[in-house]
Amino acid sequence: MPATPNLRKEASRIFQAALLAADPAEAVRRHFTLPSAKSAKYDRIFVVGAGKATAQMARAMEQILGKRITGGLINIKHGHAARLTRIEQNECGHPVPDEAGVRGAQRIAAMAREATARDLLICLISGGASALLPLPAANVGLAEKQATTNLLLGCGATIHEINAVRKHISAIKGGQLAALAAPAKVISLILSDVVGDNLDVIGSGPTSPDASTFETARAVFDKYGVWNKVPRSVRERLERGVQGKIAETPKTLDNVDNRIIGSNRLALDAAAKEARVLGYKTLILSSTVEGETREIAGMHAAIAREIRQSGHPLKPPACVISGGETTVTLHGKGKGGRNQEFALASAVGIAGLQDVLIFSAGTDGTDGPTDAAGAQADGLTLSRGPEALRRLANNDSYNFFTPLKDLIMTGPTGTNVMDIHLILVR
Repeated sequence: MPATPNLRKEASRIFQAALLAADPAEAVRRHFTLPSAKSAKYDRIFVVGAGKATAQMARAMEQILGKRITGGLINIKHGHAARLTRIEQNECGHPVPDEAGVRGAQRIAAMAREATARDLLICLISGGASALLPLPAANVGLAEKQATTNLLLGCGATIHEINAVRKHISAIKGGQLAALAAPAKVISLILSDVVGDNLDVIGSGPTSPDASTFETARAVFDKYGVWNKVPRSVRERLERGVQGKIAETPKTLDNVDNRIIGSNRLALDAAAKEARVLGYKTLILSSTVEGETREIAGMHAAIAREIRQSGHPLKPPACVISGGETTVTLHGKGKGGRNQEFALASAVGIAGLQDVLIFSAGTDGTDGPTDAAGAQADGLTLSRGPEALRRLANNDSYNFFTPLKDLIMTGPTGTNVMDIHLILVR
C-alpha cells in the first residue's frame, strides 16, 4: 500500500477544487449575457465551436438563449458530450484529427458563410479545438495533416509552434472562421488551455487575428530538424506561402469580440485556497510552466527535496502549485501521457523522502492517448516499482503506475485549462 494515503486524498481534494473553478458552464454564465432587446436585432443566432469542454459551454448557452438559438454545431472529443437540445454535437478524434472532424468543420464553415450582417455567430472554443476543428487547406489532405500532427507531437514542439503550423495548413484556423462569417457579428467565448492565454494560439485561433506567418510555420520544422519528414503537400504549401503565392491568415478582424472566460490561473487560485483550508502553507509557483516534461519534473522534485531538507521556499506542511503544459519528446513505444511521465520522472527525484507527494493531472481528465488524467508518486514509489527507469526510457508511464494504483482516474471533466502539478510535503 502507498505510504501516504492522506496526502493522496488531500491532493485529490485540491485538484477537485481547481476543476470546480474551471467549470466551463459557470464561466459562460459569468461572461455572457444577451438581453432580449439586444438579441431582437439579430435575425438568426448560430452557435458553433470545438473543444473538449465545449459541450458544457454549449449547455450553458442553451440555458441562456433557449429558443433564440436558430441552430448550431460543435465538434467535441469522443465521450465528452452533454445533454443538448438545439445545438448538434459531432464526436470526433483527438489529438489526431479524423474524418468526422473534417465533416463537422465543413458544416461549421458553411454555417459561417451563410451568416449575414443581420445574424450573430457565437463561437465556443476550448482546449483540443485545434485537432477537433480540422479543415485542411487546398491541396492538403487529412492524411497529410494527421502525419504532420503526429510529427509535431513527437519531436517536442510546443503548442505555440504546433498551432502556428496548423493555422497555415487549414482553411478555418488562424482567424479564417471569423473571416468566413463576415460581415456577421462574431462573439467568441474562449476557455484557455495554452500558456500565456494567447488568443491566436488557443484552438489555433479560428476567430482571432493571427500573429504567426508562413515563415513562422516553416521555421518550426527547421528548428527540430524534421523538414524532410514533412508530407510533400504540406511542404509545398508552406514554401508557396513563404514566397507570397498564397494569402496569409487574417492579421486584422473587425467583426469579432473575443473573450477569455477561463484559464489555468483561476484554477490554481482555487487550488491554493483549498490547500490553505487543509492546513498547508501554499505557494503558486507559476501558471506558465512549459518545457521538456522530465526536466520540469526534475525541478519540481528538487523543490520537494529542498522543502524537506531546509524548509525553503516553504516550511512543511507545504503545498507548491504550478500549471501549464509540458512537452514529451518520444524515445520509446510505451503508453502514457505528459502528466504520467511527469509523475514517473518526479518519483526518481523524490525517492526515499518521507511524507512527500507529487501529483500531476490534466484538467480535462485525459492524458495523452490513455483513460487517465495523470498520476501521483511519493518517496516509496521507486521501491514499489523498481522497473521505473526502464519504463521511463520507453515512455511507458501508464503501465508503470497501473499496478501501483496511482493513476489519477477522473473520466472526462467537461473542462480543459491545461495541467496542474502539486507538491505536498507534510
